[in-house]
Amino acid sequence: MDIKEYKCPNCSGTVKFDSATQHMKCPYCDAEFEIKALTDYQKEVESQAGDRFDWKSGPGETWKESDLVDLSTGSCPSCGAELIGDKNTIAMVCPCCGNAQIVQKRVQGMLKPEYCIPFKLEKKSAVEALKRFCNGKRLLPNFFNKENRIENIQGMYAPFWLFDAKARARIRYKATKVRAWSDERFNYTKTDFYSVIREGSLNFEKIPVDGSEKMDDAYMDAIEPFDYAQINDFQSEYLAGYSAEKYDVDVEASKGRANSRIKNSIETEFARSISGYSSVALESSTVNIENGKISYALFPVWILNTKYSKKNYQFIMNGQTGRFVGKLPVDKGKAARFVLMFTAIFGTVFTAVIQLLRIFL
Repeated sequence: MDIKEYKCPNCSGTVKFDSATQHMKCPYCDAEFEIKALTDYQKEVESQAGDRFDWKSGPGETWKESDLVDLSTGSCPSCGAELIGDKNTIAMVCPCCGNAQIVQKRVQGMLKPEYCIPFKLEKKSAVEALKRFCNGKRLLPNFFNKENRIENIQGMYAPFWLFDAKARARIRYKATKVRAWSDERFNYTKTDFYSVIREGSLNFEKIPVDGSEKMDDAYMDAIEPFDYAQINDFQSEYLAGYSAEKYDVDVEASKGRANSRIKNSIETEFARSISGYSSVALESSTVNIENGKISYALFPVWILNTKYSKKNYQFIMNGQTGRFVGKLPVDKGKAARFVLMFTAIFGTVFTAVIQLLRIFL
């Protein structure tokens, strides 16, 4: 006969039956458990399965020969980005690194987008957004505010993989309720432990994961959300006057980020349903997805890349909603002068305070 061993949910020590209390008791942390509660908890832990993300194969339609008549693609010799343009495009400035490139070829062997969100904001809006972003930044290098620098902002369609899924999850939390009281001699604290389980399903529609290795993932996440009420079936006419980057992160490599976003979203949403406890900590979670669907789309962005002190700075604006992100360079000379000025002011004030103290003390 196998002897069942029970582990303490609190400290993982081996729990024993306590004849005095008729409960299960941990000899290491003195936690007590009702027999049925501990048995149910043990069954729950042992039955816990791993995540399962079942995605259907990604979009497989490539460009038709008739589609290729009006399209071409250019490869940037500096960073390797591949940009799609119309048949009249013979030279582009690479939005990913800012270098001019003219290497041109036909679009071949790549997937055709299923969806596209057209540009809603013009270049003027992007330039104004960048100016507002720079306004009042005293440590910004002088050259950055020059019109020729700001006007270099480029419009581009960025590649995105979109993930649709119905996810079912089972999540277990460790929760506590703490009660404190005191008498004339001692202060007392009693902590009750609870195993809280949440189970349910959520539907996810078109979770975006950018398909560009050269675009900062944090920036691309920051310019979300896109308004899917304005998403359309892709037409090559949307590319007229803009470039579009070819994906260089394939759908298989993008599934991990989609899985993480789904799992994090579910855990956050389920946690909101728990209240009335002193503390709640996630203990385990299982997420299952079956027959998830993946599609390919192009979304509009405005991009500026610039270099300062041999370091590249990138700024991105959502070409539909206007959300703007970026990191500004700092002029080291201005920063040094600012530190000196602050130190001088602080020193003057400190000296004045010392003198006043001497007078009154």
